[in-house]
Amino acid sequence: MIKNLLKVSAIVLVLGVASGCASQSAVDAATATANSAATDAAAAKSAAEAARASADAAAQAAASAQSTADQALSAATEAQACCDANRDRMEKMFQKSMSK
Repeated sequence: MIKNLLKVSAIVLVLGVASGCASQSAVDAATATANSAATDAAAAKSAAEAARASADAAAQAAASAQSTADQALSAATEAQACCDANRDRMEKMFQKSMSK
């Protein structure tokens, strides 16, 4: 949209000067509009770059959180395997003591 506004302003400026019926105030107004559009475009670009940096930081934080969750799952799986092994050993000891 800003690029279109810039293009239209430039075209109006060129047509006005080419036709010879443009006053200096019209040329100044067109120049001011073009400058305003350029300033708005620069501000929009800056905001987009800031948003991109924020999104990159969020993606990095999400990747770190996923890594931590994966480590926690691995630890929980190992703990469950240990508990299962202990339960099996105790069950065998109980069965052995009951058979005597």
